[in-house]
Amino acid sequence: MRTEGTLSPESWDEAEQRYESLGSVAQTVVREVAKAMEFGREEYGERVTSDVVETARQTLFAEQLTVQVGTKAEFDEWREDFDGEVRVAGSDNVDRVAWHAAPFADRAVAATFQNEPEAAVATLRRMAFNRIYREELCDP
Repeated sequence: MRTEGTLSPESWDEAEQRYESLGSVAQTVVREVAKAMEFGREEYGERVTSDVVETARQTLFAEQLTVQVGTKAEFDEWREDFDGEVRVAGSDNVDRVAWHAAPFADRAVAATFQNEPEAAVATLRRMAFNRIYREELCDP
Protein backbone atom coordinates (compact mmCIF):
# COMPACT_ATOMS: atom_id res chain seq x y z
CA MET A 1 0.00 0.00 0.00
CA ARG A 2 1.18 3.52 -0.73
CA THR A 3 0.03 7.04 0.07
CA GLU A 4 -0.19 9.87 -2.45
CA GLY A 5 -0.88 13.52 -1.66
CA THR A 6 -0.33 15.69 1.38
CA LEU A 7 -3.75 17.00 2.41
CA SER A 8 -5.60 15.00 5.02
CA PRO A 9 -7.64 17.51 7.00
CA GLU A 10 -8.53 16.52 10.55
CA SER A 11 -11.48 18.91 10.86
CA TRP A 12 -13.83 21.05 8.80
CA ASP A 13 -11.96 24.12 10.06
CA GLU A 14 -8.67 22.76 8.75
CA ALA A 15 -10.25 21.88 5.39
CA GLU A 16 -11.82 25.32 5.14
CA GLN A 17 -8.57 27.09 6.01
CA ARG A 18 -6.69 25.18 3.32
CA TYR A 19 -9.46 25.78 0.79
CA GLU A 20 -9.54 29.51 1.53
CA SER A 21 -5.75 29.75 1.31
CA LEU A 22 -5.89 28.41 -2.25
CA GLY A 23 -7.98 31.33 -3.55
CA SER A 24 -5.04 33.58 -4.41
CA VAL A 25 -3.06 30.64 -5.77
CA ALA A 26 -5.95 29.77 -8.08
CA GLN A 27 -6.14 33.38 -9.30
CA THR A 28 -2.42 33.38 -10.06
CA VAL A 29 -2.56 30.05 -11.88
CA VAL A 30 -5.51 31.14 -14.01
CA ARG A 31 -3.92 34.51 -14.79
CA GLU A 32 -0.63 32.90 -15.84
CA VAL A 33 -2.38 30.27 -17.97
CA ALA A 34 -4.43 32.99 -19.69
CA LYS A 35 -1.24 34.96 -20.26
CA ALA A 36 0.45 31.89 -21.77
CA MET A 37 -2.57 31.49 -24.03
CA GLU A 38 -2.06 35.12 -25.06
CA PHE A 39 -5.48 36.33 -23.97
CA GLY A 40 -5.89 40.04 -24.60
CA ARG A 41 -7.50 42.25 -21.96
CA GLU A 42 -10.95 41.95 -23.51
CA GLU A 43 -10.79 38.19 -23.94
CA TYR A 44 -9.44 37.80 -20.40
CA GLY A 45 -12.32 39.86 -19.04
CA GLU A 46 -14.87 37.81 -20.95
CA ARG A 47 -13.50 34.34 -20.33
CA VAL A 48 -11.82 34.46 -16.94
CA THR A 49 -14.80 34.56 -14.63
CA SER A 50 -15.08 33.92 -10.91
CA ASP A 51 -16.38 30.45 -11.80
CA VAL A 52 -13.15 29.72 -13.66
CA VAL A 53 -11.04 30.77 -10.68
CA GLU A 54 -13.29 28.80 -8.31
CA THR A 55 -12.89 25.69 -10.48
CA ALA A 56 -9.12 26.11 -10.31
CA ARG A 57 -9.30 26.40 -6.50
CA GLN A 58 -11.42 23.27 -6.24
CA THR A 59 -8.99 21.39 -8.46
CA LEU A 60 -5.95 22.55 -6.47
CA PHE A 61 -7.62 21.42 -3.23
CA ALA A 62 -8.66 18.04 -4.63
CA GLU A 63 -5.26 17.34 -6.18
CA GLN A 64 -3.59 17.68 -2.77
CA LEU A 65 -5.86 15.19 -0.99
CA THR A 66 -4.18 12.18 0.56
CA VAL A 67 -5.12 8.97 -1.20
CA GLN A 68 -4.31 5.43 -0.17
CA VAL A 69 -3.63 3.04 -3.03
CA GLY A 70 -3.56 -0.65 -2.33
CA THR A 71 -4.93 -4.08 -2.93
CA LYS A 72 -8.57 -4.98 -2.41
CA ALA A 73 -7.50 -6.97 0.68
CA GLU A 74 -5.74 -3.92 2.15
CA PHE A 75 -8.81 -1.78 1.48
CA ASP A 76 -11.13 -4.38 3.03
CA GLU A 77 -8.92 -4.50 6.14
CA TRP A 78 -8.94 -0.69 6.42
CA ARG A 79 -12.70 -0.60 5.87
CA GLU A 80 -13.33 -2.95 8.78
CA ASP A 81 -11.89 -0.32 11.13
CA PHE A 82 -13.60 2.73 9.56
CA ASP A 83 -16.82 3.70 11.31
CA GLY A 84 -18.22 6.07 8.67
CA GLU A 85 -19.99 5.77 5.35
CA VAL A 86 -17.85 4.50 2.47
CA ARG A 87 -18.98 5.03 -1.14
CA VAL A 88 -17.24 2.74 -3.60
CA ALA A 89 -17.23 3.30 -7.36
CA GLY A 90 -16.16 0.65 -9.82
CA SER A 91 -16.24 -3.09 -10.07
CA ASP A 92 -15.95 -5.62 -7.28
CA ASN A 93 -14.03 -7.88 -9.65
CA VAL A 94 -10.74 -5.96 -9.72
CA ASP A 95 -7.62 -6.25 -7.61
CA ARG A 96 -6.81 -2.68 -6.56
CA VAL A 97 -8.47 0.23 -4.78
CA ALA A 98 -7.73 3.91 -4.19
CA TRP A 99 -9.48 5.60 -1.26
CA HIS A 100 -9.69 8.84 0.69
CA ALA A 101 -11.20 9.14 4.15
CA ALA A 102 -12.42 12.17 6.07
CA PRO A 103 -13.04 10.67 9.51
CA PHE A 104 -14.20 14.02 10.93
CA ALA A 105 -17.03 13.92 8.37
CA ASP A 106 -17.70 10.19 8.90
CA ARG A 107 -17.25 9.65 5.15
CA ALA A 108 -14.85 8.06 2.71
CA VAL A 109 -14.80 7.38 -1.00
CA ALA A 110 -13.08 4.65 -2.96
CA ALA A 111 -12.51 3.75 -6.58
CA THR A 112 -11.61 0.26 -7.70
CA PHE A 113 -9.28 -0.32 -10.63
CA GLN A 114 -7.23 -2.98 -12.33
CA ASN A 115 -4.76 -0.85 -14.26
CA GLU A 116 -3.99 2.87 -14.56
CA PRO A 117 -3.50 3.88 -10.91
CA GLU A 118 -2.90 7.52 -11.89
CA ALA A 119 -6.33 7.70 -13.54
CA ALA A 120 -7.94 6.02 -10.54
CA VAL A 121 -6.33 8.49 -8.12
CA ALA A 122 -7.39 11.47 -10.26
CA THR A 123 -10.96 10.16 -10.45
CA LEU A 124 -11.03 9.47 -6.73
CA ARG A 125 -9.87 12.97 -5.87
CA ARG A 126 -12.71 14.48 -7.91
CA MET A 127 -15.12 12.11 -6.19
CA ALA A 128 -13.77 13.03 -2.78
CA PHE A 129 -14.15 16.74 -3.42
CA ASN A 130 -17.65 16.38 -4.82
CA ARG A 131 -18.99 13.87 -2.30
CA ILE A 132 -17.24 14.97 0.88
CA TYR A 133 -16.00 18.55 0.67
CA ARG A 134 -18.02 20.52 -1.92
CA GLU A 135 -21.19 21.08 0.08
CA GLU A 136 -19.37 22.31 3.16
CA LEU A 137 -16.69 24.39 1.42
CA CYS A 138 -18.59 25.79 -1.57
CA ASP A 139 -22.24 25.92 -0.51
CA PRO A 140 -22.22 26.92 3.17
